[in-house]
Amino acid sequence: MPVVPLADIQRAAERIRSSVVRTPLEASASLSRLVSVPVHLKMEHRQRTGAFKLRGAANAVLSLPPGTRGVVAASTGNHGRALAHAAREAGLACTICLSHLVPANKVAAVEALGARVHVHGASQDDAQREADRLERDEGLVAVPPFDHAAIVAGQGTIGLEIVEDLPDVTAVLVPLSGGGLIAGVAAAVKALAPDVRIVGVSMERGAAMAASLRAGHPVEVAELTTLADSLGGGIGLANRWTFDAVRELVDEVVLLTEAEISAGVRYIYQEEHEVVEGAAAVGVSALLSGRFRPRGATVALLSGRNIDPALHLRILNGADALEVGA
Repeated sequence: MPVVPLADIQRAAERIRSSVVRTPLEASASLSRLVSVPVHLKMEHRQRTGAFKLRGAANAVLSLPPGTRGVVAASTGNHGRALAHAAREAGLACTICLSHLVPANKVAAVEALGARVHVHGASQDDAQREADRLERDEGLVAVPPFDHAAIVAGQGTIGLEIVEDLPDVTAVLVPLSGGGLIAGVAAAVKALAPDVRIVGVSMERGAAMAASLRAGHPVEVAELTTLADSLGGGIGLANRWTFDAVRELVDEVVLLTEAEISAGVRYIYQEEHEVVEGAAAVGVSALLSGRFRPRGATVALLSGRNIDPALHLRILNGADALEVGA
């Protein structure tokens, strides 16, 4: 079973220590009052590139063999930004493939880090096919956004920090997409505290991992526009790592409407004074909507802040969810 061992996650923590921020775990008085148990927010949106993805990307790049010519990846935005940053720090060329669904602010952010950008196709799967072509034709090393042992181990360092900072944690709410984040966090948390409940949270519109879990194997789904755009894309029909890990380690999956996601973004800004993207708000949204009812100390992982400012403003002003997310 391809679950990344705790020792690999601990080695990743040492490897990336100088490359990433050890983000804080902060108590939320408002959410704690609302659900009547202690709620803490893991502030991973404060990571150097504005999202958790830097941990996995840095671990993967720092694990590459000498003489690597360059790296390539498909991304919905945040992995591309993280890989571009990590590659620049290591002096490597970087190419990122993005679909036309990726918001313009995320495309610009990747370009600003010096990466070569290919905008290709109408879905993450289309972008992945372009990345595969460049890997084959140009001899680049693929660093995929989630289905990669070094990526999973890097993201798992978040789980180490959560257990260290909150030993009595009973549940961790984690955004669920391709599974790299939740597979790593779950592997670390379950190894250190086996009784902690790991809850994956995603959107109703095009959640590929949720559909694959229901089917019992990886499946393709239509990629739809959503406020949680970072959670879009497939998991790969030839998935090697994350599907089995999620099936083994994740206790529950919660799916949210666009209205519930927008309510979470709004709440986090109004009550916590933090700017997050839709994908990062889903844990809080699950608590606000009552779709997850905690029984003890709970952590919601805020995974990224790279939201288009105009979209964020429309959400704060109460725009209809279908207007901003569909």
